[in-house]
Amino acid sequence: MSTEASAPESRIVVVGSLNADLTIYCDRLPQPGETIHGNGFAVNPGGKGANQAVAASKLGGRVSLVGAVGEDPNGALLLESTARAGVDVSHVRRAAAAATGVAVISVDALGENSIIISAGANGTLTPADVEAAADLFDGAAVVCLCLEVGLDTVAAAAQAAHDAGATVLLNLSPYAEIPQALARLSDVLLVNAHEASLFLGKVSVPGAGMDAGEWEPVRQQFADRGLHRVLVTLGAHGSVVLDSQAADAQRVTLIPPTKVVAVDTTGAGDAFTGAVAARLADGESLTEAAAFASVAAALAATKKGTQAAYPDAADVNLLRSS
Repeated sequence: MSTEASAPESRIVVVGSLNADLTIYCDRLPQPGETIHGNGFAVNPGGKGANQAVAASKLGGRVSLVGAVGEDPNGALLLESTARAGVDVSHVRRAAAAATGVAVISVDALGENSIIISAGANGTLTPADVEAAADLFDGAAVVCLCLEVGLDTVAAAAQAAHDAGATVLLNLSPYAEIPQALARLSDVLLVNAHEASLFLGKVSVPGAGMDAGEWEPVRQQFADRGLHRVLVTLGAHGSVVLDSQAADAQRVTLIPPTKVVAVDTTGAGDAFTGAVAARLADGESLTEAAAFASVAAALAATKKGTQAAYPDAADVNLLRSS
């Protein structure tokens, strides 16, 4: 939960999506054209924006969310669950002409998933909503963005955050090409290995077990595109911090994985993003934030669902000290 003791300058603003997650659990994911039997079904609050906001709030951040939901039961579910986690939802708009966004998710016995999203009300979020929330950006420490809402809205939020002096944390997911202007406004880019490869022109990125030297060309390619601080997540293999603003010996840092038994990896990336935002807002370095976030994401994968699975800071610190 967020705390009243949080300083105003540590505030986090998330501009993004809210979805109802329709999840079916199964032994394995179906092949194209195949029908298989499931063994469980759940409707849970989700969406990358809401997930990241809840994750950051549970870890002690003071968080405000800018988004849109429909005037339907799923919208009510999302508003209630997000607010219950301590997130300020006063700038989540109820859209009369669109249903709340949904994600249809299949999760197999190993916790891996496949996801299809329908934007719904998320598609109605515009730069005007960002302008209406201008008061949130003043004094914010971190503004968290993803691509489940329109690129024009993401760009407007990045510009507002930049103008306010906040750190712009862009999670390039679901993957899409972004304009160079948005890349320049992004202080920290967060991608998985596949997204990193696509962004860099389908080049190969190092796999598990590679050393820091093999990541150096990747760091340089990101820097050449104006992205000087990049986090690359590697799933069960940890993550990599590429920081071109650091001293030479600290420009590439490998974050080791946290070993857990995965039950459901849905939303683990959002837990990572929210944790990074929370720690950056508290003044930690990018490497420190990534190490903390790695543990938070691993814990999130040990339970079904997304927001209900997210840990608090005590859970993370306990596992880090064990």
